[in-house]
Amino acid sequence: MKNASVIIGIGGHVVSIDPTTGNELWRTKLKGSDIVTTVLLNGRVYAGTKGELFCVDAQSGSVLWRNDLKGLGLGLVAFGRDEDAAIAERVIAQRRAAALAGD
Repeated sequence: MKNASVIIGIGGHVVSIDPTTGNELWRTKLKGSDIVTTVLLNGRVYAGTKGELFCVDAQSGSVLWRNDLKGLGLGLVAFGRDEDAAIAERVIAQRRAAALAGD
């Protein structure tokens, strides 16, 4: 089984690093040279920089989509932890199941 890469945000880039060797796997330029915040979820990297949100494929580094978060300024984009997202997904799934069951 292949090790998952370490994903970092730095200097306007998202970078994938091999955790075993430390070698760079890919680097994707996003916007500016500012701080980039990242979260990895379901094989996609969600990255925020300069008030814009990007979705990047975790294997290739290709930008899948971007959202300029119009009207929200150029501030730092903050993410919850992966554990928080997993909990939220379970709660949503439970609520959907309960709604379908007529509870």
